[in-house]
Amino acid sequence: MGNNGSTRASEKPSGGSSRKKAAGGVSRRALLVGGGAVVAAGTAAVLARDDVRRAWWRVPGVEKPRKAGELDYAAATWVAASEANWRRADRPDDFRIDRVIIHVTQGSFDSAVRVFQDPAHRAATHYIVGQDGRVVQMIRELDVAYQAGNRSFNERAVGIEHEGFVDRPKDLTKAMYESSARLTASICARYDIPIDREHIIGHVEVPGTDHTDPGPHWDWDRYLKLVQRAATAPPTPAPSPSVTRAE
Repeated sequence: MGNNGSTRASEKPSGGSSRKKAAGGVSRRALLVGGGAVVAAGTAAVLARDDVRRAWWRVPGVEKPRKAGELDYAAATWVAASEANWRRADRPDDFRIDRVIIHVTQGSFDSAVRVFQDPAHRAATHYIVGQDGRVVQMIRELDVAYQAGNRSFNERAVGIEHEGFVDRPKDLTKAMYESSARLTASICARYDIPIDREHIIGHVEVPGTDHTDPGPHWDWDRYLKLVQRAATAPPTPAPSPSVTRAE
């Protein structure tokens, strides 16, 4: 979260307007036509198949199948953030994911969860990692979290909060580093993100932000080594069921 204890983003939900019928009367049928071309309103509009694939979820009445409480990271527990703190999307089909953003909560684990459940906060991250290593997922990775104060970075990043304060190095525990590294390694594997400082960044490094997290005590060399180690470790069996909750 950084300076003022709140993760902020300069964007608003794209709600109703993104799902309206396209100008010129482009129908759902027209948008879903394959083969690389759509003709609408008498004008030939050439759309690549990839563009059609990215657009389908925005058509009225079409939704990507979802299950309540479904996890992207099996070792996490699901606790939903307020819908006011994120925007529905279909990543990586509509927005490429190529960053992991590291945050520090400037508060306790429980207070961060409560804040992200508050619709007035207007911000959240996908995950929170506790000092004891526990992980909560609050937003699906396919959706855009209002986390970084920069719309472009929000759309392309997965955000991870870490319990503690930027000026207290004792808050950055061994259990938290290791748990977070396993989470980041799994995100990088899912989206083919390089494990380096260009693609795994701090909130402070996002253009336009006024935040300082994860702060001067965050050990980037240690963290990247742990992520690399987790990325090359043998896979562990995923817990069952895949839909878990914390009240």
